[in-house]
Amino acid sequence: MITSVKEILTKAKEGGYAVGAFNTVNLETTRAIVAAAKALRSPVIIQVSEKTLEYAGGRGIFHLIKNEIEFYAGQIPIGIHLDHGHSFEIIQRVTDIGFPSVMYDGSRKDFVDNMEITKKVVDFCHERDVSVQGELGNVPYLSEQKMGDVDWDKYMTDPAQAEQFVETTGIDALAVAIGNAHGFFKEREMPDWERLDKIVSLVSVPIVLHGASDWEDGRATEAIERGVSCFNIDTNTRMAFVNALSSIFHENKDPGFDMRDILEQAREAVRESVKRKIELFGSNGKA
Repeated sequence: MITSVKEILTKAKEGGYAVGAFNTVNLETTRAIVAAAKALRSPVIIQVSEKTLEYAGGRGIFHLIKNEIEFYAGQIPIGIHLDHGHSFEIIQRVTDIGFPSVMYDGSRKDFVDNMEITKKVVDFCHERDVSVQGELGNVPYLSEQKMGDVDWDKYMTDPAQAEQFVETTGIDALAVAIGNAHGFFKEREMPDWERLDKIVSLVSVPIVLHGASDWEDGRATEAIERGVSCFNIDTNTRMAFVNALSSIFHENKDPGFDMRDILEQAREAVRESVKRKIELFGSNGKA
């Protein structure tokens, strides 16, 4: 059942577990996420990026997700969310389509500009019963920053600013930077746990981590214990999908030409990947 992202994250925060916010780009990925959530009776969030809106069509991908949830998971709380909306105009566009939750990413702007535009987004969205995630701090991408000796202090969220940001904007969730990084950018050797503790102590909204697809070495568990309520997962599911397709064509001399059979195998790989994340985050059985 389509459920408010704000409600899903609030319950996770209160329950001491985290929820996965999984990016989708097509039918196969969407169905895999829904199937995993249903199998483990876990709340999840299905989200799309601006690139996916252009690739799949905003209304097309929204209604595909909506149909999959309503048809296959009528009893499982699943949120639909825009990931990394970079302008007020894109927020207007997706709320018109029907998205019940959005992220406005002003993290590349200076603090005051980010706060002012985020407040504008919140005012607009809350009038339409749409929840808003904001971001403070900078989670780097390889396309933006060369790896090497990174001055992480310039990227990470300032706890005092986080408190002001949340109080001023009225956001429903806050994405933070504690040494995490998108994609294949090399992360900080150790997350800044002390910084995270301070942020959690100062703000009342659920905390979200982006760029944590590979946090499977105990970091995710520690982050949850310290107050993180949501992890964005994109790279992990992409790799599962692409690696499955690669194996099909490299290991099978005659994979056939029925696209449905081939894509089903990739879908199953994504489903298993999502299930592992759900179990890691402790949201299984929480639906």
